[in-house]
Amino acid sequence: MNPLLAAFALASLAACAPRAALPPATAPAPVAPAATPAKERQAFVAAAHPLAVEAGLEVLRKGGSAVDAAVAVQAMLSLVEPQSSGLGGGAFMVRYDAKTKGITVYNGRETAPAGATPDMLLGPDGKPLSFFTAVVSGRATGVPGVVRMLALAQERHGNLAWKDLFGDVIRTADQGFTVTERLAGMIASRAPQARGADAVAYFRNERGEQIRAGDTLRNPAYAAFVRRLAAQGPDAMYKGETARRIVARLREGEFASTMTEADIAGYKPEVRDAVCNPYRVYILCAPPPPSSGVGLLQLMAMIERTDIGTRGPNDPVAWVKYAEASRVMYADRDAYVGDVPTVPVKGMLDPAYVASRAALVGDRAGPAPQPGTPPGAVTARIDATNEVAGTSHFIVIDGEGNAVSMTTTVESLFGSGRMVDGFFLNNQMTDFSFVPEGPNAIAPGKRPRSSMVPTIILNPDRSLAGAIGSPGGNAILAYVSKALLGIVEWNMPVADAIALPNLVARGSSFNGEESKFAPPILAGMAERGVVVRGGSGENSGLHGVMLRNGGFDGGADPRRDGVARSITLPPKK
Repeated sequence: MNPLLAAFALASLAACAPRAALPPATAPAPVAPAATPAKERQAFVAAAHPLAVEAGLEVLRKGGSAVDAAVAVQAMLSLVEPQSSGLGGGAFMVRYDAKTKGITVYNGRETAPAGATPDMLLGPDGKPLSFFTAVVSGRATGVPGVVRMLALAQERHGNLAWKDLFGDVIRTADQGFTVTERLAGMIASRAPQARGADAVAYFRNERGEQIRAGDTLRNPAYAAFVRRLAAQGPDAMYKGETARRIVARLREGEFASTMTEADIAGYKPEVRDAVCNPYRVYILCAPPPPSSGVGLLQLMAMIERTDIGTRGPNDPVAWVKYAEASRVMYADRDAYVGDVPTVPVKGMLDPAYVASRAALVGDRAGPAPQPGTPPGAVTARIDATNEVAGTSHFIVIDGEGNAVSMTTTVESLFGSGRMVDGFFLNNQMTDFSFVPEGPNAIAPGKRPRSSMVPTIILNPDRSLAGAIGSPGGNAILAYVSKALLGIVEWNMPVADAIALPNLVARGSSFNGEESKFAPPILAGMAERGVVVRGGSGENSGLHGVMLRNGGFDGGADPRRDGVARSITLPPKK
């Protein structure tokens, strides 16, 4: 019996009808018990666009697994939400196995080319390039990882053939889809990627006009590529004509890339154990470094040691303490987390160390906190990472109770703005520190630090309790922790917790949605030194689900175009 699904009552055993007496030499014929009716099953998908959700649900209807559906969701997001993620980017996937109750992390984060150098984001004067110069250069792009990662996970956990996962997206790319207000706003933005030659050409109609909300956008080049991807598997991306076009496109212009076809062909995703830590009655599991999962777990462990939960969402002191805990976490995360073997993961979650950091959380804002010294840490180093908002997140739970929480990205708005075969190339190299020092400095083959923290939530017996995640650059940790705060500490429905105002406290800044806080809460926070100001990075895209009362309590962020849907699947044969 799958513990995640609503159970039907067992049918009563058929009563034996009275029988006439039989001759002594004849044994009574056995009466078979009535068959137990097969159980209907439930499945769930939440993603940043309704077409992506429907693509995932259609795969689940055909008998696909959560990973099968994830392939379809990602392929569709690359088409309909190109400003956030795509096949030219990278991702972290956290997968829950309902049979074993185990969790596996698939790391599809991009890698630096073999020719990358620590100073490659410095200009001729030895100073860091401006972000707007670096982001559109060939050097901005890391070797894409999401396709190889998905192919590996699907080979291990798929129910359907790889070639059968792309029908919806090929049809949509050929026939076109309706441009949303959000996508239209990104297209019309002044971001340098949106004004680049590739984006300008793509986002024009037959009359040469910039497309607007409500227009139909077709992408025949993407349809052709996905047909090859379906037929050839991941080699369609990593070998041959597409790889050659990627290298050629990145060699154009000033600050050209050193990426080679060998870099692309040699990409390998990583399979890792999750970082898990208790939080109240649950266990939170997130990806290990270079993801910032350890930062999220440390923050929730600090929150558990405060009275935030008893204060409630209308108490300004609760928000002040949340802000202070966030600042402490970010100080540690920024100092220690990267794609290096020296990240003190155990030390950052050591109960005594967490308690010492939680002791810094007061009811008034203090000076910007400094990193602590967790057990096993090396000396904290300078960090000059400019991680901008972007990215997408989705959740899939299949009819067997297997789950995927996946955060995926091309990094900034439309990645680097450069396109190949109908998809945008990432600008993930700018997620490294521009200054060649510290745990997030550039090195060949290295993966940049990430704030992506797709999370699986377990009950004490390791049965699935839920999943959560968000886009948003370095603010991801704030978005996910805020939603967990509402769900667990304040016992809110998932959708209501997601809709709570965002507050991103890091260093000496307090960015957030000041217009969404009630005036008395804002005033109370300001009296205690937390003055919330609007700023970049507060546009979350949370998706979450909890298994409650025999069903799915799910939600999608009202700030974006996403939806959360559950369906009933027929009984398994």
